[in-house]
Amino acid sequence: MSQLTIKPADKAAHDFLALGALVTRLDPGIVPFAEADKYDLHVSGGEYNVAANLSICFGQRAAVASAIVDYPIGKRIEKAVRGAGVTPYYARFAHDGVRGPNMATVWSDRGGGVRAPVVFYNRANEAAGYLKAGSFDWDAIFGKGVRWFHSGGIFSALSESTPELVVQAMKAARKAGAVVSFDLNYRAKLWAVAAAASGKDPSKASERAAETLREIVRHVDVLVGNEEDLQKGLGLKGHDVESKGKLDPSSFFGMMESVVRDFPNIKAVATTLREVHSTNRHSWGAVLWLDGKSYVSPTCELDVYDRVGGGDGFAAGLIYGLLAGKAPQDALALGWAHGALLTTFPGDTTMATLDQVESFAKGGSARIQR
Repeated sequence: MSQLTIKPADKAAHDFLALGALVTRLDPGIVPFAEADKYDLHVSGGEYNVAANLSICFGQRAAVASAIVDYPIGKRIEKAVRGAGVTPYYARFAHDGVRGPNMATVWSDRGGGVRAPVVFYNRANEAAGYLKAGSFDWDAIFGKGVRWFHSGGIFSALSESTPELVVQAMKAARKAGAVVSFDLNYRAKLWAVAAAASGKDPSKASERAAETLREIVRHVDVLVGNEEDLQKGLGLKGHDVESKGKLDPSSFFGMMESVVRDFPNIKAVATTLREVHSTNRHSWGAVLWLDGKSYVSPTCELDVYDRVGGGDGFAAGLIYGLLAGKAPQDALALGWAHGALLTTFPGDTTMATLDQVESFAKGGSARIQR
């Protein structure tokens, strides 16, 4: 099995490049949507969040390739990307003043106690769905030097053309010597729509997902995804995802043989472990399988303010650790700690400092800092 090899920082202009959709998330807090008349707006995107976290908290030279629409919502998003210190590579679209194309909106409340959070989408006529192979000059972008390339399953579910773009980018990334990672991020709602668009029964969304994602993952070095992602997103056999405790890593590690058998290119797989006791109280852990060895984080109890983005926070901390040359157990701890801290902030991207992450990763506490 070949091992994960990362390009030195002085050989690249970008430590990290994400490919995905930029969206706005409207958040009414704990108020149910039907009763809400005020919303916070967060700029987000499953792939972008990792880039923003790496820039804001970890000081990495992060970039994002995405669609942007030249209208006020697009300008608001551009402002947030600049503020996060992320270098943009935009494919620009004009808005017709009525129908779009649009920057997508994700509606997500925080729930509370026994009331679960609610998430739904307005991705109609989304600009990112029009992205296709050839939308970006990958030779020029990767020619600047990129250490790590990342995309995900949410973006890949948007249209018939986005998976082709992901594969094209991954081929260019591998040719340029970048590590390639992919977050399966299986979302049944998105894949049901993708299945219907391709003429398939929406109830067989997992079949459509597996068909698409298996082709993508053949080009991947590092995979982020839990047992459900691996089973439903890649069609791999495994234990019943409900049959074991959510914090038990054995079923996850038990699937690595299937992963390597079907995808011998994979060098690492990682995921968070989360037991939800209530909307605001979670048990939290993480696991990493790297170069044939297994690593498990500590477990902690989270008092959750906003759970959205915790997984992206984990991915960012893990990737930073690997980019920085940390030992695998230490890289995992950084991801675990950063993901935990991210759930204490509003919004989808980090407000944590590197000192806070490193302190918590080493066993820090919430005692007041004077």
